[in-house]
Amino acid sequence: MSNHPFKKFIGKKSNAAIKENFKQEKKAAKKERAAAIEKHFAEKRKAKDQPVKSDKKKPVTTQKNNSTASSEPMPLNKYLAHCGVASRREAVDVIKDGHVTVNGNKVLEPAFRVTGTDSVALNGKKLSIVQNLVYLLLNKPKDYLTTTNDPQNRKTVLQLIKNATNERVYPVGRLDRNTSGVLLITNDGELTQKLTHPSFNVKKIYEAKLDKPLSKAHFSQILEGVILEDGEIHADALAYADDHDKSVIGIEMHSGRNRIVRRIFEHLGYEVKALDRVMYAGLTKKNVERGKWRFLNEKEIRLLKYMNQKKKGAR
Repeated sequence: MSNHPFKKFIGKKSNAAIKENFKQEKKAAKKERAAAIEKHFAEKRKAKDQPVKSDKKKPVTTQKNNSTASSEPMPLNKYLAHCGVASRREAVDVIKDGHVTVNGNKVLEPAFRVTGTDSVALNGKKLSIVQNLVYLLLNKPKDYLTTTNDPQNRKTVLQLIKNATNERVYPVGRLDRNTSGVLLITNDGELTQKLTHPSFNVKKIYEAKLDKPLSKAHFSQILEGVILEDGEIHADALAYADDHDKSVIGIEMHSGRNRIVRRIFEHLGYEVKALDRVMYAGLTKKNVERGKWRFLNEKEIRLLKYMNQKKKGAR
């Protein structure tokens, strides 16, 4: 894998028609996002300039938002996600396995509704809604599982960030054990749900190293659509990442299907020797060495949350 695969993928001159279209879409989206963000902060500045008549006019903090959310009924798996136990999807298994009680009674139904006044416990330990939200970007190495724990005691990504925070955090989505690259880790249950929900079409870019050069026929087929056992799938964008080695491919996807990139190439008779996610939801691993992590900055967090607010309003 190259040191800067993301830059290489979006910067090559081959496949010009595909890339120019992708470039124009990205430019338009960036311009629209920048305008909306500027409008948002203009409104905040305007509100700030107005005299404050009471404490009710003060900006609502994250803690107040979480407190309010905890008083409203929500599914048990969502409540566990807001407690930083696991993502909603993983919380479903935790509940069904009988690890959770509500007011002293074991509950096996993830959709069971609870509020902040209920006593919810995991393996006997009482849970509460997370007050301090944490956002980490990990450059995941191979041979690590993207799960909160593993019954077989194999290595997990949480071992790599164990000194980062005292809060309970979990990976957003999954990367195969043998797939490396950008992985977001957080305890923000609401953001996790939005980023992993299919309706938000979160874009990911991968660099794949194949066992042989990708043919032009298969290149076109991947863009037009490949029929897999769980339905048709096509790449949003595709490029030879190296003009001198056509076995190195840059591929952009928004699908969240399991092992989708590997399955596309395997279906066409290629073995994926290495797979690296170089971009996820606009986040890249720039300046983050393999196996290392960093906190997201305020701008990155704001863009992630804005992106999903925009999607929500468009539905």
